Amino acid sequence: MNKQELTDLISLKLRVVRLEREYSQQKMANVLGLSKKTLIQIEKGRAGASWTAVIAICALFRESDVLQATVGGDPLEVLETIAHDGIDRPIDQSMGGKVWWRELETNGRFRLQQNLISQHFRILDDEHFRWYSSFDEEEARHRLSELNKK
Repeated sequence: MNKQELTDLISLKLRVVRLEREYSQQKMANVLGLSKKTLIQIEKGRAGASWTAVIAICALFRESDVLQATVGGDPLEVLETIAHDGIDRPIDQSMGGKVWWRELETNGRFRLQQNLISQHFRILDDEHFRWYSSFDEEEARHRLSELNKK
């Protein structure tokens, strides 16, 4: 998944996210810092959301069931992985990947998973902290090997 694919997905789901929250178009536009006209254009598929709007949607509606189902879990994790072209530092604790993740490999106290929807990879430790995220499987497997040498 890349910026454009995520932008297209979020643009398509914006109306449903708004309805899930029971927001009027005006309230949603205000929350996102958009004009109501722009919001309507996005919802009708006449325009796509900007990257900045996608960031705002993912951040402000992170807990949305619609967004989570669209990207396969935490929308901010997918967003951050795309924006930074991968993540290579220990950060937030996850739930361990019970729903949106497929286990690919376990090596010592670390395990490599792939998201079933976005297809990105991540490495979790035995306490479910995320150490690495990338869309590049070869890099992820290499990093898994490196982490176990420490």
